[in-house]
Amino acid sequence: MISPILIPILGICCGLLAIFGGVVVRPWLRFQERKMELDADLFRSRAAIDAARHERLEQRVAVLERIITDRGMGVAEEIERLRDKPLN
Repeated sequence: MISPILIPILGICCGLLAIFGGVVVRPWLRFQERKMELDADLFRSRAAIDAARHERLEQRVAVLERIITDRGMGVAEEIERLRDKPLN
């Protein structure tokens, strides 16, 4: 059996819960959503930078491969000669 006093108490609790949800929970959820959007933007910009860096490295490796295949064994001798040379 439901006590007659329980009905108004439940009504007040539901109202308080709705107010709490509107005042605390909804702004917190909006904050979390905005935070995730900013994180996604940051990750996208980092991914673009990394992709550009990766592309430059691939181009440099392609140039090195072309040098090695075009000039052959003379490169090894040139590297050794440069290694023995002072940096100044």
